[in-house]
Amino acid sequence: MTDAPPPASAAAAARAEGATKIYGSGDTEVRALDGVDVSFNLGEFTAIMGPSGSGKSTLMHCMAGLDTLTSGEVYIGATPLSVQSEKDLTLLRRDNVGFVFQAFNLIPTLTAMENITLPADLAGRPADAEWVDKVISTVGLTNRITHRPNELSGGQQQRVAVSRALASQPEIIFADEPTGNLDSTTGGEILAFMRSAVDEYGQTIAMVTHDPTAASYADRVIFLVDGKIVDELSDPTPDTVLDMMKSLGD
Repeated sequence: MTDAPPPASAAAAARAEGATKIYGSGDTEVRALDGVDVSFNLGEFTAIMGPSGSGKSTLMHCMAGLDTLTSGEVYIGATPLSVQSEKDLTLLRRDNVGFVFQAFNLIPTLTAMENITLPADLAGRPADAEWVDKVISTVGLTNRITHRPNELSGGQQQRVAVSRALASQPEIIFADEPTGNLDSTTGGEILAFMRSAVDEYGQTIAMVTHDPTAASYADRVIFLVDGKIVDELSDPTPDTVLDMMKSLGD
C-alpha cells in the first residue's frame, strides 16, 4: 500500500449523498444522520468512529441497505438503493455486500463450511472453491470446517463470519464492531486478516469501532458526532485516533 490517498476519481464501492435519517417527529425528533456525504473507495479499509449515539451503526445499516434513509441516497457501486424493490434490494445485498457483526450471526445447525458458503448456496450458484479454500486457510480454519458454531471458540466463530463475508467476493464488506466480543489477541488476528484482505485481494471494508487500536488497521478513519461527519484521519495510529477522539469529546 502506498501512503498517497486515492485520487478523487477513484471508484466508490459505496457512497452516501445527503444521507439523513430521522426518528420520531416534533419534540421527540432525533436526527440519527444529518446530511452525511461519504464515499468508501474500492480497495480501501475505512473505520467509522464517534461517541455513543453519534450515528455510526445507523450509517452502516443504511449504507448496507438494512435500513432506509429519510432523505438522501445511498449507492452500492452505481446502483441507488432507494429505487430498488425489496426483492432487488435483497439480491443486491446478497450478491454485492458482505456483513460481519459483533454477534457472529451464524446458523447453529450448519457447519463452518456451510455457513461460509451460505450466500452462494442461497444464490443457487457454486462458490469459487479455490477462493474459499484460500480464505479458510488464511484465517486458520482448515481443521475446523466440519464443526458447528457451538463447537468453536468465539474467535473461531468470528473467523467463520469474516470468511462468509469474503467468500462471495462482494463489492464491499460492512463490519459492525467485529472484534467487540473477542479478546485482544484474537481481535488482532481478525483485524490483521481483514487488513490483508484489503492489501492482497483488493477487498473494500467499512468498519464501525470504538477501539483506537482496531481503527489503526484502517487506511482512514471518519468521525461522526450528532449524525454528522466532523473530521477524518489518514494513516491512523492508536495514538492519533485517541487524540482525535479526545478532541471531539471536549
